[in-house]
Amino acid sequence: MAEIKFEEALKKLEKIVEELEDGDLSLGDALKKYQEGIQLSRLCTQRLEEAKKKVEQLSKNKKGEFELKPFDESKIEE
Repeated sequence: MAEIKFEEALKKLEKIVEELEDGDLSLGDALKKYQEGIQLSRLCTQRLEEAKKKVEQLSKNKKGEFELKPFDESKIEE
């Protein structure tokens, strides 16, 4: 499952959620879907964390020069 793209994993996860919400699955099938959903959720979280580490900001320092800095998530307004 590690080779799957983020977008594909998210679509599969959304489909699993829909199937579980419908309630038409047997208990065994529901458990299998739930486990698959957990794996996909972890994969998506991992991919997002990796992407977050790669994001950088271009900002000016006190001398007026531009420099790259790691993205500071704590400065995001909600």
